[in-house]
Amino acid sequence: MGGAPGDPDDLIPVLLEGARAVRAALDGIDPADRRRPGTRPGQYALDVVADDAVRAVLHREGLAVLSEESGRSGPESGLLVVVDPVDGSTNASLGIPWYSTSLCVLDEAGALAGLVVHQVSGVGYHAVRDHGALRDASSVTPAQTNELSHAVVGISGFPRAYPGWSQFRALGAASLDMCAVAEGVLDAYTVAGRSALFVWDYLAAMLVCAEAGAVVAERDGLDLVVRDGSPRRPVVAATAPLLAQLSAAEL
Repeated sequence: MGGAPGDPDDLIPVLLEGARAVRAALDGIDPADRRRPGTRPGQYALDVVADDAVRAVLHREGLAVLSEESGRSGPESGLLVVVDPVDGSTNASLGIPWYSTSLCVLDEAGALAGLVVHQVSGVGYHAVRDHGALRDASSVTPAQTNELSHAVVGISGFPRAYPGWSQFRALGAASLDMCAVAEGVLDAYTVAGRSALFVWDYLAAMLVCAEAGAVVAERDGLDLVVRDGSPRRPVVAATAPLLAQLSAAEL
């Protein structure tokens, strides 16, 4: 087993290898078995297979892991990788081509390096703290939308009332939805109604958004960087005025 990588830029290839291991594991599942349940409510067998594959890579590199599927594991080190092996696993189980692997490395200061890989197209979004964000090898930039009435907003959950946006999309994979904000495809993303997310759902994409120049907040004012399964309600928007309007909306 190797020691944990010391240079933040060295982390991205490790995370990519983990995402590729997930892709190979998913390719080995018979399509007829995609809907087979896992070992706990809301889990699919494909989640467990993907989790085993990515953790093997990360543990080999001397990294501790916090995974949606298996909790905390691996060696104690100064770095912790927060992992959602298949974000959007219901989409994956149904053959809807919008699901990802999301990995974010935390150090003592917070989110250090993050990767979100669209597991159908193979497109990867990654960021290292204070070094910008990329879609594969190209930099990404959010839209410049300032008015909620002009915005197309991705959501998780169902809003209590119409908040005044132009259009909305409920796509089913928070990490990809947030990366769509980072690259200017969506203007914003938010939870609505009773919906909440967990750190493995949003952390890597949050870093990508922040490094791309989008703005991020938590609807209840809580810290978004956590190291456990505490629920959070993230909001991300292309611009600060749009974030303020969306945060003030009765969702």
